[in-house]
Amino acid sequence: MTDWITPITLTGKHVRLEPMSEAHVPHLAEIGVGQDFWRFMVYGDINNEADLRKWALEILSRAEKGTDLPFAVIHLASGRVAGATRYMNMMPKDRGLEIGGTWYGLEFQRTAVNTECKYLLMTYAFETLNAIRVQLKTDSLNERSQRAIGRIGAKWEGVLRNHMILPDGRIRHSVFYSVLDSEWAEVKKNLEAMMKRFD
Repeated sequence: MTDWITPITLTGKHVRLEPMSEAHVPHLAEIGVGQDFWRFMVYGDINNEADLRKWALEILSRAEKGTDLPFAVIHLASGRVAGATRYMNMMPKDRGLEIGGTWYGLEFQRTAVNTECKYLLMTYAFETLNAIRVQLKTDSLNERSQRAIGRIGAKWEGVLRNHMILPDGRIRHSVFYSVLDSEWAEVKKNLEAMMKRFD
């Protein structure tokens, strides 16, 4: 069986997902500091590079524990860091994982970046790790994220009510989606069709 926790690099036509390191922090800060999307996430406001570094160190500590594999997303055409994503809640015994913690700089949103990232991550999960379930979740208030997850063909599973208390005290309900191994061929075809729009 492929080692689930070994860092890997995944490369497509538009992006390269490379193992995130502290060296990426200044580049991530350029596009991530002060962005609105943090209000939907569990990390609190990211107002400066020090906040971003604290976030990165927390994510990297999870990688050391073997639960997460974080990636910096590199936009190939510009060579710039476009954002971050990761495998999380990895359960090799149950052959399941979550794709999450995903965010991109504003100029990389609504481009091929997110679609290809999901394609690369799911392809590796299902075709190399032999996962039987890939999970995605988002804040119930983040309707844009919900639409994006639904567009790729992930199935809506339900809402975990009062799922998390965010740093600002708001109680978050989380909307869960999944793709099963038996559904992957159809989702893969859908993602490939979506990516053709960017060729």
